[in-house]
Amino acid sequence: MRAVSWAPAFAGALALQGCVSVSAPTSIAATPTVSAPVTVDGVPAGMQYLYASGEAAAVSIQAWNALVGYVRTQRTPTSVVLAQGASLAAPAWTSCGTKPKAAVFDVDETVLLNLGFEYDASSGQAWSDPRWQDWERTGAKQVAPVPGALAALTQLRAMGITVIFNTNRSAANAAQTEATIEAAGLGPARHGETLFLAGDDAMGSKKDGRRATIAAKYCVVAMGGDQLGDFSDLFNAGQTPAARRAAVQSPAIAARWGAGWFVLPNPVYGTALKGSRDEVFPPAVRWAPTGGVR
Repeated sequence: MRAVSWAPAFAGALALQGCVSVSAPTSIAATPTVSAPVTVDGVPAGMQYLYASGEAAAVSIQAWNALVGYVRTQRTPTSVVLAQGASLAAPAWTSCGTKPKAAVFDVDETVLLNLGFEYDASSGQAWSDPRWQDWERTGAKQVAPVPGALAALTQLRAMGITVIFNTNRSAANAAQTEATIEAAGLGPARHGETLFLAGDDAMGSKKDGRRATIAAKYCVVAMGGDQLGDFSDLFNAGQTPAARRAAVQSPAIAARWGAGWFVLPNPVYGTALKGSRDEVFPPAVRWAPTGGVR
C-alpha cells in the first residue's frame, strides 16, 4: 500500500532501518555509550523481521485467520467503508442495501511481499520512482504471497465474496500488476473491476475516491492493509504521530480493528515511520539509570 508518496516514506525507512550507515540513538544518559546496531548480519532489522521471521509470518496468518472468521460470522452485511463526509471522531458508514459483498485489500506488503525490490534496497540503494516503476513492470517473479493471504482469499471467494485490490501501484503498469498478482496465485485481478490503481482518479495516492467507487457497487464487509491509509485517508490528514496514534484508539475507531478492519505488519516503510525522539518518547515516560549505572 502506498498511502502517500512513497519516496519520503521509504527514504525515512531506509535511514531508520540502517540501509545506510546510520547508528541507533545513544542512550538518554548524558555520557554517550555504544549504540545498538540497527542491522543484524548486515540486513536492516525491519526487513529481517518482515521478510524472514516466523514471528511476522505468525502475525500475518493471525490477521488473515481473524479476517476470514469475522466475515464468516456476519449474518447481516455491514459496510466498513467510511461514508463521504464522515470523520474519525464521528464515523458513519456507507449503506449496503442489496449490493453484493466484497472485501478490499491493499497489495504491497498486505497480500504480496516485494522480496526482489527490498533485496535491492537492502544494499543501500536510495529509493527512486524510476526504480519502483521498473520493479512494477519487471518484478513479477521475485514476489511471494504474504503468509496466510492465499488461503484467506481462496476462502473468501468460496463464500461468494468478491476480492478487490486497491493499491497505489501505477495505472500505467496495470497489465503488469495484474500479471504479478495472478502469478503469485492471488488473482484474478482485472483493472477497473477487481483492481484499482493510482491514476484511476485525480486523487493521486489517496484511496478514498477509489474506495467510494468500489462501495457504490459493493457492500464492503472487510478491508485489509499495512498502512492506516488503506482504511481512510483521514488518518493521513497531517496529524502529529501522537494525534494519529490517539485516533486509532478512540472508542468509535478502536471497535473497528479486528471487526472489519485488519492490519498487517510492516516495519520497513510507510506512514507509520514518523516521529522525532521527543515525539516517540514524551517527557512523562523518559528514564535514565540512577546511581551512575550505565
